[in-house]
Amino acid sequence: MYTSGALILSNDGNFIYKVTHPKHEIEKTYTVTIKGVVKDEEVEKLKNGVEIEDYITKPAKVKILKVDKDKNQSRLEITIHEGKNRQVRKMCEAVNHKVLALHRSKIAGIGVKDLALGKWRYLTKKEIDKILS
Repeated sequence: MYTSGALILSNDGNFIYKVTHPKHEIEKTYTVTIKGVVKDEEVEKLKNGVEIEDYITKPAKVKILKVDKDKNQSRLEITIHEGKNRQVRKMCEAVNHKVLALHRSKIAGIGVKDLALGKWRYLTKKEIDKILS
């Protein structure tokens, strides 16, 4: 409800299992706007895995996109493959930053950059085959 961006909808249970189960390591990429100026050591913690509830997250790819000291905000790109419930939000909270905006920009490398808000499209055969391979 509080995340915008890419969703993959299907009635094919095996396909969705392939996309969502962490063992398949399908990457999900998020653009995250957080409160505060992110520090390099916080980014390193996110990259290496942080403790959330009763587990430590797998390593993530993290890139600083923008730091706005005047607004006291930072924008990160975080790529994970686990996808546990509210994981990116909890990861940011684990390094003491509240998420202000969260946008899933890619699933399995399939982006929504050229898709208008609220619009949808079918996956191409090539995209489906890439996920299933």
